[in-house]
Amino acid sequence: MAAEDGTADGEALVGGMVNVGAVFRRGAVVERPAPPTAHALHAHLLALEEHGCDAAPRPVGLTADGREQLTFVPGDVALSPYPRWAMTETALRSVGSLLRRLHDVSAVIPVDARAEWPRSLSDPAGGTMLCHNDVCPDNVVFRDGRAVALIDFDMAAPGRPVWDVAMTARYWVPMLDPASATVLHPAGLDAPARLRILADGYGLSPQERAELPGVIEEATAACRAFVAGRVADGDPVFTRALSEGGGWQRWDRIQGWLAANREVFTAALPD
Repeated sequence: MAAEDGTADGEALVGGMVNVGAVFRRGAVVERPAPPTAHALHAHLLALEEHGCDAAPRPVGLTADGREQLTFVPGDVALSPYPRWAMTETALRSVGSLLRRLHDVSAVIPVDARAEWPRSLSDPAGGTMLCHNDVCPDNVVFRDGRAVALIDFDMAAPGRPVWDVAMTARYWVPMLDPASATVLHPAGLDAPARLRILADGYGLSPQERAELPGVIEEATAACRAFVAGRVADGDPVFTRALSEGGGWQRWDRIQGWLAANREVFTAALPD
């Protein structure tokens, strides 16, 4: 998230759609609504730090009124419409490398099986590693043009690494039909080539590369269902975004484009 003007409650941070207007920075600490999984999530973030991973904020504590406090991660965050600096090949490769670094550490941290992890964007196949599930530009911190940290782990849940890569690809390639992509992204991005760059930056295995196009289609369907749920609940932010973004016809177009180009993406990925 990026900073806005200061207020009596601290410096408002903008970006994302779930906690709009509810995230503030007070010096070195960010305060935001605590997710239901806060206790388990904070334990995971502390374990990342204990394993030497500095690619995520460190938990500071929980307040009595249901908010969480985390360390502020300095750097640049790309907000929509996404600037060209955030969509360079170097930036894209670094996002893949950052996600792999986080996954390598997360893979050795046991997932709290008692926690009720959110299911709306989670891997339907399940998994033994905690995935971020929302690696959109608003949640990646850059320094000197390279991704250095992820923030906002609210949607984190157990899953397969390839699911997290698929979710990431949706936003960073982006895996959108050209008409949809140019709404928030710079024009002229080569989706097959960029998907290969992300896969190379992450270091996907041959098997994961073969699976990735299909998993991206699954992830897109999960994102559509997530939006539908928010709209059905009367969420004004998601309702407005759906209306201004072309409605369900846009989602139909994206899903049709992915299916029609599945073989193109598969051909672009072999190692």
